[in-house]
Amino acid sequence: MQIASTQVAKKNKETKGPRALGLVELSSDGRARLIPIAIMVDGKFYDAGAYKASPVPLALWSETVYEGEKTGVPQGLFTVGGALQTTPGNWLADGKWRPAGSEPKTKKSMSTKPKMGDEDEGPPKLRRGDSDKPDAAKTAPPASTQPAGDKKTPAPSTTPAPPAVSSTSPQPPKDSAPTEKPPVVAPPNANDDDPNRPILKRGKPETEGAAHPEVGASTGVPRRPMGDAVRAGAKPDATKPDAKKNNLQTIPAISDAGGPEPRPYSYDIKPDEEQKYRKGMLGLAADALVARIKEISPATPSAKPATRPATPRRQPRPPQPTFDDVQFRAFDLWNTNEPVFVLSATAHMPQAAGASAEPPITYYITLVAKKNIYDELRKLYAGVTDDHHLDDTPRLELIDAVDADGDGRGELLFRRISDAGKSWGVYRAGADQLFPLFEGTPGQ
Repeated sequence: MQIASTQVAKKNKETKGPRALGLVELSSDGRARLIPIAIMVDGKFYDAGAYKASPVPLALWSETVYEGEKTGVPQGLFTVGGALQTTPGNWLADGKWRPAGSEPKTKKSMSTKPKMGDEDEGPPKLRRGDSDKPDAAKTAPPASTQPAGDKKTPAPSTTPAPPAVSSTSPQPPKDSAPTEKPPVVAPPNANDDDPNRPILKRGKPETEGAAHPEVGASTGVPRRPMGDAVRAGAKPDATKPDAKKNNLQTIPAISDAGGPEPRPYSYDIKPDEEQKYRKGMLGLAADALVARIKEISPATPSAKPATRPATPRRQPRPPQPTFDDVQFRAFDLWNTNEPVFVLSATAHMPQAAGASAEPPITYYITLVAKKNIYDELRKLYAGVTDDHHLDDTPRLELIDAVDADGDGRGELLFRRISDAGKSWGVYRAGADQLFPLFEGTPGQ
């Protein structure tokens, strides 16, 4: 019985609702937008910018809420307002960013004296379009209070009675100003009828399960009303250029109705230990770079065969690279106190005497390693490339650690840069290597 229950629990976990992964970009002027990356449905990953794009991708439907996380620590909530397709297949969404800890206190009506005729409307509901306008029944003039059976003409009052209005064909008086026509409201998004839209369940438990008035009780799609959420139909301002990358703050974000609670994936490391592992990672990076240069040297057009045989003297140590822009990070992805180290850097090889005056080649290195039980570094991935070989080996830029599949363990999110364009990659750190969970199509 215990085995059967375990199998059932695992099956239920695989059939949970969609889990969307995106990247929130915050500019210095307070503008926020979201880039869809991947969406997991029934245990399989799909490109979030293309999945159910009819016409807007599922991950960018209006009022979808994402929770921004930095290394697993919540940073705030992003509510999707409108979606914009920049180029074919590439989508962006603008919306409202609310930093963690800045949520306003919920105002509840504690009055014990209900108004006459009012009924309990249940939990708060999200209203869009013309739902914010007063009901026509409430704005119509009050009906006469005369009993239905009384046929007598009411006594004249000192105040002149308003002109009678026909119930069948209402027309305004001739001397009155023409009434304004009500604004035309666009029909609701057809995507709102899908019950599998990714929503965030964390945050405000009082409003969980509130049905959208446009969807109806038959569908019962749970929505999360955000007080200052951008209304559906809002689109990013395409006239303003994007902010410079050095002014952008990027935060991975997750939208899931039933995923696990976030937990930190950072690994606490002492300064002396950091210097030790950093030095070891640079040694592995140097070895990987030298091996890569030997691999691609025969295919390099500028490489020339040796004109004289090698001397019998002992071969000197190969030249060592010079590293710049070194970034070193440590993660505890599985909550087992076994750190995973990620190092990225640029490198240059020293030029030999009499070499051409051409600028030296800039190499890009991304290295992932794991410490074993013997306190040794075990290489999981080593990517070495340059501007002339991006078609063969893409350049990987680490974004952060994030739980992409909702199993409580962290994965590594990278930006992949190649000759074909930019894409995204999600990788799991195994015992011996990195396993790709998702690799997007280049072109963004």
